[in-house]
Amino acid sequence: MSLMPLHAIHRFLRLESSGGILLVLAGAFAMLLANSPLAGYYGRLLDVPLAVHLGGFAIAKPLLLRINDGLMAIFFLLIGLEVKREIIEGELADRARIALPAFGALGGMLVPAMIYASLNWGDSTGLRGWAIPSATDIAFALGVLQVLGNRVPVGLKVFLLTLAIMDDLGAIVIIAVFYASKLSMVSLLLAAIAVAILVALNVKRVSRVPLYFAVGLVLWVCVLKSGVHATLAGVATALAIPMRDSLGASRSPLREVEHALHPWVAFGILPLFAFANAGVSLAGLTPATLLEPIPLGIALGLFVGKQVGVFLFAWLAAALGFARLPTGVTWSQLYGAAILCGIGFTMSMFIGSLAFDQAAVDVNDRLGILVGSLVSAVAGYLFLKAVLPATPA
Repeated sequence: MSLMPLHAIHRFLRLESSGGILLVLAGAFAMLLANSPLAGYYGRLLDVPLAVHLGGFAIAKPLLLRINDGLMAIFFLLIGLEVKREIIEGELADRARIALPAFGALGGMLVPAMIYASLNWGDSTGLRGWAIPSATDIAFALGVLQVLGNRVPVGLKVFLLTLAIMDDLGAIVIIAVFYASKLSMVSLLLAAIAVAILVALNVKRVSRVPLYFAVGLVLWVCVLKSGVHATLAGVATALAIPMRDSLGASRSPLREVEHALHPWVAFGILPLFAFANAGVSLAGLTPATLLEPIPLGIALGLFVGKQVGVFLFAWLAAALGFARLPTGVTWSQLYGAAILCGIGFTMSMFIGSLAFDQAAVDVNDRLGILVGSLVSAVAGYLFLKAVLPATPA
């Protein structure tokens, strides 16, 4: 199997990193609104009810949940497409290349979760957030690398990209297993039928993408009503879309959908998600607030746990002979990338929205995410700036 060409990697990185700039601006604007005289209007905007009625069937939720349940399903659709492509013909198709980021991703999920759990042990509500610091925001992390320019070796970018993809796989499993609410067996049965139809379309090598989207929409509604988070419908739909069309020609339905969705996700969906979820009011907060178990566990999990877990597990993989450093990459550079993995932002906030009741601990978990991600971004940038070569690699 041929690996993804370098020009495709560069194109992906440019799009993701520029999308990270919009994420920062959208999050900063939300923070500004939440701490201004317009805070009430910001809150009421997110509470605007949106409903869809079809006879006696209805889906009615506020704008915030529409973004988190609906638009984020499209984000997960894109993740599913990227993962499938990488498995078939990209970095994940070569076992020799995936060992290092695979071990790094595993450590980057386990160590932050352990740090968070150790600080919230005995609090059943607090423990629900154990997975929040385990996530990495690929757009922000690549955005920091982009600021450093062409001094960053391509191998380091590919390592970070592959690790983030595997991190997303872990997040999908965590959401499916640990963050399902009360289940509706009828809805789950209907969802299973929809998945079976998607599989049948794939087996028959049907290449008409609108058919997959139509079934995927039905699947999304069923999953939404089932108690399993609706974003998983996006992943299932993505995995069913064929890599090649039924005639075996050079056309790739999967690549076409992926390329079409990328700008909408990078420049629309993710900034909108950041705007809807990053509005943390600082009223009444003191430095002691960050020392509470939930925000402290998240902040330390992201900043300390991520860098320690990613680097330690990657080093062990190399020391045991399971992996090797990418060409042109040093261990100090890889440690800098491990620090950047502590930028959780989008995925951390999304998991936080599943873990906690918004009215109870919403402010504290987002405070920890913002602090941990910001410190990781600044520290990672400064460290890499110091260890990268003065001239382009």
